[in-house]
Amino acid sequence: MWLKPEEVLLKNALKLWVTQKSSCYFILQRRRGHGEGGGRFTGRLVGALDAVLDSNARVAPFRILLQVPGSQVYSPIACGELLNGSEVYWAIAIGATLEEINQHWEWLEQNLLHTLSVFDNKEDIASFVKGKIKALIAEETSSKLAEQEEEPEKFREALVKFEARFNFPEAEKLITYYSCCCWKGRVPRQGWLYLSVNHLCFYSFFLGKELKLIIPWVDVQKLERTSNVFMTDTIRITTHNKERDFSMFLNLDEVFKIMEQLADITLRRLLDNEIFELDPDLQEPTQITKRDLEARAQNEFFRAFFRLPRKEKLHEVIDCSLWTPFSRCHTAGRMFASDSYVCFASKEDGCCNVVLPLREVVSIEKMEDTSLLPNPIIISIRSKMAFQFIELKDRESLVENLLMRLKKVHANSPVHYDNLKNEDSSATMCGDQKFGALKLSQNGNKADKETSPLPNSEALIAIFHQSGTQSPDSRMSREQIKASLWSDHFVEYGRTVCMFRTEKIRKLVAMGIPESLRGKLWLLFSDAVTDLASHPGYYGSLVEESMGKCCLVTEEIERDLHRSLPEHPAFQNETGIAALRRVLTAYAHRNPKIGYCQSMNILASVLLLYAKEEEAFWLLVAVCERMLPDYFNHRVIGAQVDQSVFEELIRERLPELAEHMKDLSTLASISLSWFLTLFLSIMPLESAVNVVDCFFYDGIKAIFQLGLAVLEANAMELCSSKDDGQALMILSRFLDHVKNEESPRPPIGNHHTFFSDDQEPYPVTDIADLIRDSYEKFGDQSVELIEHMRCKHRIRVLQGHEDTTKQNVLRVVIPEVSIPPEDLEELYDLFKREHMISCYWEQTSPAFQHHDPNRPYAEQYLIDAQQFTNLYKLVSPWTCGAHTEILAERTFRLLDENMDHLIAFKGFAICLDIMYNGEMNEKIKLLYRLHLPPGDAIDYQKQLKQMLKDLAKEKDKTEKELPKMSQREFIQFCKTLYSMFHEDPEENDLYQAIATVTTLLLQIGEVGQRSSSSGSCSDECMDDVQTEASASTSDQDSVFADMGKIPQRYSQALSMTEGDWTVSLEHILASLLTEQSLVNFFEKPLDIKSKLENAKINQSSLRTNEMSRQSE
Repeated sequence: MWLKPEEVLLKNALKLWVTQKSSCYFILQRRRGHGEGGGRFTGRLVGALDAVLDSNARVAPFRILLQVPGSQVYSPIACGELLNGSEVYWAIAIGATLEEINQHWEWLEQNLLHTLSVFDNKEDIASFVKGKIKALIAEETSSKLAEQEEEPEKFREALVKFEARFNFPEAEKLITYYSCCCWKGRVPRQGWLYLSVNHLCFYSFFLGKELKLIIPWVDVQKLERTSNVFMTDTIRITTHNKERDFSMFLNLDEVFKIMEQLADITLRRLLDNEIFELDPDLQEPTQITKRDLEARAQNEFFRAFFRLPRKEKLHEVIDCSLWTPFSRCHTAGRMFASDSYVCFASKEDGCCNVVLPLREVVSIEKMEDTSLLPNPIIISIRSKMAFQFIELKDRESLVENLLMRLKKVHANSPVHYDNLKNEDSSATMCGDQKFGALKLSQNGNKADKETSPLPNSEALIAIFHQSGTQSPDSRMSREQIKASLWSDHFVEYGRTVCMFRTEKIRKLVAMGIPESLRGKLWLLFSDAVTDLASHPGYYGSLVEESMGKCCLVTEEIERDLHRSLPEHPAFQNETGIAALRRVLTAYAHRNPKIGYCQSMNILASVLLLYAKEEEAFWLLVAVCERMLPDYFNHRVIGAQVDQSVFEELIRERLPELAEHMKDLSTLASISLSWFLTLFLSIMPLESAVNVVDCFFYDGIKAIFQLGLAVLEANAMELCSSKDDGQALMILSRFLDHVKNEESPRPPIGNHHTFFSDDQEPYPVTDIADLIRDSYEKFGDQSVELIEHMRCKHRIRVLQGHEDTTKQNVLRVVIPEVSIPPEDLEELYDLFKREHMISCYWEQTSPAFQHHDPNRPYAEQYLIDAQQFTNLYKLVSPWTCGAHTEILAERTFRLLDENMDHLIAFKGFAICLDIMYNGEMNEKIKLLYRLHLPPGDAIDYQKQLKQMLKDLAKEKDKTEKELPKMSQREFIQFCKTLYSMFHEDPEENDLYQAIATVTTLLLQIGEVGQRSSSSGSCSDECMDDVQTEASASTSDQDSVFADMGKIPQRYSQALSMTEGDWTVSLEHILASLLTEQSLVNFFEKPLDIKSKLENAKINQSSLRTNEMSRQSE
């Protein structure tokens, strides 16, 4: 264990300790009398002394000391022995065993030894190491407390420090904290890392210098484990323009997993809300805990490994052993128990996996506990199989929970048995129940309707039977051999969804599933059979509800129906086309978030060939919602993530090819269709179905490894290719000539291929050989590794989409404004960050609805009035003290063109460009418009559209004149000008000038009155304007002038002249031009850079202060 560093006198202690290891800075010592064989007298004496001492006074047999070369207390080490002269060292660790102390020694070597050489001052080395050891002790203590859920005072203390150091609102929930070092150049800064729901924060106060870092998770572009010259293992956080390295964690694996979870959740919640749904426990960010994140990581792995529905929640993970009759022994592994499943995975990867849907379970019973069978339970299923688990800890509680969930599953989804007995192998494969014979609907009234479309009761390949032209007997005999092998396998390993899944079954799948069993086995491997049995009549009702409805999705489906395997006879007549239409339309009706995407038609058509229509529908559900998550949506995020993973696998497994093709995105773009259509669109159908066999058994792993095998087979040609087009031709030609010699069907021409009329023969590759190579050479990619890589690359893909959005928005806005592009980019970041801050801390904010990735780029981020006001205060040059919020509200109302209370970045940037770079007449015109009343809605919308045209410098020559301004509006206009001049260096001259102009304009307005009044009110009004301007507060003004609050001193005069007193924009502009100080004020150059820099620093604190005021 680590010790709080304490000085050790060695002068008189050398006889009690023996040096085992040493380095420049550390010494590992063993106490004499421990670990010695015979031992000398001194050793025996020391050992005996330690043995008789009280346990509290007993000395640990191993320790590690800190020494600093060149210091006054340093003495060199030679040949493992201390030389004379050494006086003081620091004890930093002790151990009861050699293994324990060696773990501490290895940690010091890996994390500290190479780092200390960067310090010039020897005292700094001692201070740094002692500080690091103290931090490790504190973290160890807090970790133990967290595990035991005792004494949360330590966490409360850390929370107080976190809030004080970073000044976040209470809504910024702290998840956990760690001691670590942050590297600044070559120098490590020891401090504390705080991980909260939206930010990664680091604080250090070392050698009199304070360091604070705040990195929003949404800004993280890359999160990876790496190493540098000094450290063997660090965590690197990459943002838009910086890299930060963190190291010297007590448990780096734990820290990285928590970081990975937080980054993944936050980015997907804020940037990918098109399809992403959080687990129920994570819906409320302020309630997320470290334990929730660890549970989510375990849930994600569980669902991915067994390819189960997303709704499944994992409850127990227990080490145990399962009786495997095929090996006549118990196999060690883990049991995973969720809402509707009990699963088992052996510790040895691929040895044995089992999936037991609770719907198939008949009973769960405890057996007698014996020495040979400790803590056993028996789980019996409906197909007369039983699974024996032993060595289960807390068996009583486990069985109780399993029985409770079993009862709930059977209550929610009662089992419907078929009265017919089915003894043939294909029918009994799904247990006693004949799933294929399930009625379409349990509701007789609906099922008997003549208008109801009736699904096909058998697979299309059975209806449109084709026989081969070459050696049909030979082909069928091969099919029969395969079927016989599968029949033997079912006898030994089970024939239902609950079968033992071993390496043997993987080899059978790689050989190609016989056509008579293909559809049934797809259902079992994907567990679509459970969905099918649990939802009787569901597909029929979907078909009834969806057919006949016309919308954009159905139009897209109709366009693609005749492009789906047009070369196959099944889709050359209405039977196949109608079935495909029903399946695709029903799925779009079931899942409107996905609806219909291209490539779904190809998948569905192949599923219909080998499965009955209702079965094909549930297979499509399994593929789209479980096996290929996020593939089928507007942005195909899931497919892009897997392409990025594929690129990394190419670099790792095919380094020579990666070195030749510097830009692997070319290969990724070619391989996109491999993943989206499971090779069905670019390989002959009779070969591609063997790939689909492997996919349903092994998931996406099968596509990754087959893709690598294809690239390896063509590596030499690809390395000699001159351009992307040639690489595409090489791969397309190869895939077109992948044949299936054992297929019982005749070859079907590939509609999607590039080459069908080669001038010279091209070598043929057998699909079985290609699949076998893929398993042998690249089959070692685990599900856990692929999921980890997906998580890492999802960050990159989502940030890539954000960068694309940003660049497209800037490309549209840059020609419209005079703001430099680099400043405009900073402004966009502020605009987006304001949206994000609302998502962070305002749970009731509609900001989540403001971001829609499906919208045009310019409209993906929108801000509301409050967000606009915050930005206006930060970046607008027209700040008016207490009047600023009112001016911001006026500006927002003017820019809100469609009156939906939201504005996009373009309008915001153009308006700001007028304020900073516009000519005087443009600025005055903008101010003039800000003070005009909205009028009726139609005229106001016309006015807003015209305003945007003006701001974009697209003014129509024939535009109508702006309406004239009434006296009450003019007074508000003057108050705004007075407020703008506050704290200006020429404040007095400006006040005098505007007083002159205001008096002049009041007189001009009076000239236009139709009836003369008894006296002029210009002087009186002028005095009131000045008084009001100096005492203006937000409650004395409102957007478009609340007439109930106009000062009484001139309200009477206004009531007499209402509707008569007016002044035009031209009058105002001409009057302002008579005062040079006003001209100078509006034409002086303004610097937006300094505003942007201050805004970046103050944006979060401004919102924090605002939220604090609201809570008070």
